[in-house]
Amino acid sequence: MKVAIVKYNAGNVASVRNAISRLGVDSVVSDDAAVLRRAERVIFPGVGEASSAMSYLRGKRLDEVVRSLTQPVLGICLGMQLLCAYSEENDTECLGVFPGRIRRFPGGGPLKVPHMGWNTISDLRSPLLEGVKEDSYAYFVHGYYAERSPETIAGCVYGEPFAAGVQKDNFYAVQFHPEKSGEAGTQILKNFLNL
Repeated sequence: MKVAIVKYNAGNVASVRNAISRLGVDSVVSDDAAVLRRAERVIFPGVGEASSAMSYLRGKRLDEVVRSLTQPVLGICLGMQLLCAYSEENDTECLGVFPGRIRRFPGGGPLKVPHMGWNTISDLRSPLLEGVKEDSYAYFVHGYYAERSPETIAGCVYGEPFAAGVQKDNFYAVQFHPEKSGEAGTQILKNFLNL
């Protein structure tokens, strides 16, 4: 199986690649449109800041490429946020695959921002999450979150409810890091490779 990981100067690519390798699948990290279009699966991971990531994607015309993909695509963390329509992080227009908006967690209360560490995911409904138990723990690191919407396939609560996962057509995305989420995360990556 050919798996491509989108290269766009956002962090966390190596840990995703290692997790895929542990499942016995090779991957390539690329910002080449032809490589991404030919791949059987595309992973759009990332840790970073929305506006600079979108600038890089637009500069390489990867925004058009990602939107046009027809094979299964998995967005992770920043990748999920960039697949949405808009982010409050530096007032950024994103890819618009999902209609949702990305909001900043309110600071100043009892909860620390960013939301960092283990939290439970619930209301699971998607082939991506098959075999994952309700209220399984997943590993999060984010200061911004997607509002819940009809595309939500997993929820989480950190002060307020938010979308921990979304799906529309061939696009799947999770706010948490499956590559760092133990057994549940491994199951999600296996499910993605088997979609």
